[in-house]
Amino acid sequence: MAQPNQGDKTVKELVQQHWNGRAATFDDESQHGIHSDEQHDRWLTVLREWTGDDSLDVLDVGCGTGVVSILLAELGHAVIGVDFAPEMLERARAKARRTDYSVTFQRGDAEALALPDDTVDLVTARHLVWTLPRPTAALQEWQRVVEPGGRILLIEGYWDHDEPWDEYEQMHDDLPMYDGRPPDELRDVLADQGFADITHEPLMDATLWGREPHHDYYIMSGTVPR
Repeated sequence: MAQPNQGDKTVKELVQQHWNGRAATFDDESQHGIHSDEQHDRWLTVLREWTGDDSLDVLDVGCGTGVVSILLAELGHAVIGVDFAPEMLERARAKARRTDYSVTFQRGDAEALALPDDTVDLVTARHLVWTLPRPTAALQEWQRVVEPGGRILLIEGYWDHDEPWDEYEQMHDDLPMYDGRPPDELRDVLADQGFADITHEPLMDATLWGREPHHDYYIMSGTVPR
């Protein structure tokens, strides 16, 4: 499908512009950054439960300021973080330099990754699919780079905002999964794309988000068939 245009800018350029503009303050919001030891430890527990104890090669797509990438590295995984917004990546790299963990950050397109087939054990993405013009193409791409028997792990939600804001006013109609999706709907999307053993659970613990969650959050895993 051809990428839709908004005037002289593509949808992806508008997405990039939006997140570059939010990069400097993104972590200030309680549901985005890590603001307490309790919140940090709770995220580690959730990620450990879903990734296991073995060290994995992980691709964190739409990594933003590197919150999940660095947590995964802390758990002992080898992590590459990819994002489309350079300003987000600059903050991710600066944050990683302040830790003892090694994470590689690079600019990339979630729908067209610059990685060979069967490269990683796990692809992770937090609150990403709603921003993509072609989310099913992205899921196929993530399946391509994951080794057979590996998984994707999505931290997702359904927020159902009253009105789109900023650049999203111009492009929300061009984003098939804008506002997220309830878990049963996203599960069906993953099944249609060929993932197996799809499981999910709610992520409604206020500790994770630094406040009582205002939306329906969940984590979902799907396996790439062998």
